[in-house]
Amino acid sequence: MGHLTHDEFFSKLTNLFEYRKNQDHGTINLVQKRLSYSTPSQSTDTDPLTDLNPATPLPVLIRATNAKGKDKRTEKVKLSTIVEPADLETFYGRYADVCKKGMGALKPRDRTKRKKQSRKKKTGPAAAGGPGVGAGGTSMMAIP
Repeated sequence: MGHLTHDEFFSKLTNLFEYRKNQDHGTINLVQKRLSYSTPSQSTDTDPLTDLNPATPLPVLIRATNAKGKDKRTEKVKLSTIVEPADLETFYGRYADVCKKGMGALKPRDRTKRKKQSRKKKTGPAAAGGPGVGAGGTSMMAIP
């Protein structure tokens, strides 16, 4: 599948948010990255990070997906478009509007279960001052 035009991308992204609004749960991944062309790196001893300052501005690749796994591959939706540097400001203005409207219906992830688990860990043996489990689940012991 090729890259969509900006209008097609926005209409399908709106549809993706609308479809997600009618579901009980789900995820929408939005990714943006600099599109680099396959040019050989020309790093020199004086400037090893020449790719951070390209000679010409590079376009941006914008992707959106509904994050379906391998078991539901037929339902997976992948959208992508390329935005040229001259069009970035107008694109991001419209992109922000579409995302704000679409994300208004999304529910935040329920993290109460994780908070309860962290509270239980804090009231364990480590909180009592004895040798216990530190951050990340590693045991800590003084070695003479």
